[in-house]
Amino acid sequence: MVLPAPSPLPAAPTVPRRRRRGLVAVLIAVPLVVLAVGVAAWFAVNSSRPAPPAPGTTSFTQPLLIPELAPSTLEDGVRVFRLEPRESRTTFVAQGETPTLGYNGSYLGPTLVAARGERVRVEVHNALDESTTVHWHGMHLPAVMDGGPHTPIAAGTTWAPEWLIDQPAASLWYHPHLHGRTREQVDAGLAGMFLLTDDTEGALALPREYGVDDVPLIVQDRSFSADGAFAGGLGMQFDGVLGDTILVNGTVGPYFEASTERVRLRLLNGSSARMYDFAFDDGRTFDLIGTDGGLLTAPVPVTSIPLSPGERAEIVVTVRPGDETVLRSQAPDPALHAGGAAFDVLQLRSAASLTPSPEVPRRLVDIQDASDADAAAHRTFVMSGHDINDTQMDLGRVDFAAIVDTREVWTVRNDNPLPHSFHVHDTQFRVLSIDGEPPPARLSGWKDTIPLEWDREYRLLVSFEDYVDPTTPYMFHCHLLWHEDQGMMGQFLVVEEGQQPDLRRPEGDSDDHHDH
Repeated sequence: MVLPAPSPLPAAPTVPRRRRRGLVAVLIAVPLVVLAVGVAAWFAVNSSRPAPPAPGTTSFTQPLLIPELAPSTLEDGVRVFRLEPRESRTTFVAQGETPTLGYNGSYLGPTLVAARGERVRVEVHNALDESTTVHWHGMHLPAVMDGGPHTPIAAGTTWAPEWLIDQPAASLWYHPHLHGRTREQVDAGLAGMFLLTDDTEGALALPREYGVDDVPLIVQDRSFSADGAFAGGLGMQFDGVLGDTILVNGTVGPYFEASTERVRLRLLNGSSARMYDFAFDDGRTFDLIGTDGGLLTAPVPVTSIPLSPGERAEIVVTVRPGDETVLRSQAPDPALHAGGAAFDVLQLRSAASLTPSPEVPRRLVDIQDASDADAAAHRTFVMSGHDINDTQMDLGRVDFAAIVDTREVWTVRNDNPLPHSFHVHDTQFRVLSIDGEPPPARLSGWKDTIPLEWDREYRLLVSFEDYVDPTTPYMFHCHLLWHEDQGMMGQFLVVEEGQQPDLRRPEGDSDDHHDH
């Protein structure tokens, strides 16, 4: 079919040159003014954003809940776990019960533990009335088992991924990753820890009696309405939903009674938006022994440890008989533009008599020096607004394909004065440099998530090992979950050299799920 030629447009009136210059100046100035007003408004609101009570004002009246260890069975040499996301109600505050989601219970989920070299299968039966996914955050595994947005679990169905645990001992976690609905489901309670062990870590004199001297701490912030339901909206916070009440393992106002001289705390920033900078109220030094992907080469004595959403840290704190100290969050680094709130998190109480604990080993594990000498590719990722490299998530688009058994250098930068972070699925990366300088000791180990300050450049060494799939992608994204839901995410495939990508989009997906 030949379309008719369009009618000629009337000639545009001639505009004097001086007037044209004025119009151009106005057209340039108006968007800049709008942008400046928006940023200024955000900074104004940033000073009055929702925040927990000030340090020293929290009453610690509830014993810390310790997530149960997930039971498992051995079936034909495979360790099998079973998870069921379900709706429930949980009592947090006096106002009333809170509608929540949980795995195998009313809120959060059990702690899964597996050893390096084991094959595991997790049978996930979705008892919700909507789809969900389960992403194994920090896990090295095939893309089809990763639990990203390409593997939704429909209501009433079961998904049973199986894979080989082949990475060092580490504190990982699991949570939904449904496109456009991640924040909503995580904030409702769907999250849990997945701890990996290995022979190297097992031979070290470290605290490891679960719930006694080896304690998971899932730290979240929530707000509550008059009837006890979760409250809080986006407001003017660019970060996402922030809360005015701290929950640790689902406990409000928690305390933990230490019975040993040293306690290993596995910290997880389980919030969807809030940045933390954990320290103790008396300024004591503690040992940072591990980050996202496992133990460091040696303990790092620190007085604080910052964590953005999704990051983990393993610390060992020394206590004295009859001691009381408070784990709190200091104001985040101002360069993050993540507010200035400081608040208490958990009270650590020591018994009058403590079981002796060995000194923390001065040497932990061997980690090869990071070098970009053999990098197969260099890529740049610029975070701005809700975009990465000026694009938003499209489940039908492959952003790039990496070649298996190669390493790449990724340069990541936050291009606006608003908080962001960066997370990569499947791989644990190394931080090569920050603004051209070597990273601090706390960032010298394996990482899968980092915070991004404004206009600070991170160079990452990213490896792609073992698994090839030309049809199912892994994700990279901002881990402030509202940003992720708004489309601040991309996807990549890992293929053999010369293999062509053949991306398959989830059946029935429209890509129109953004959490507005």
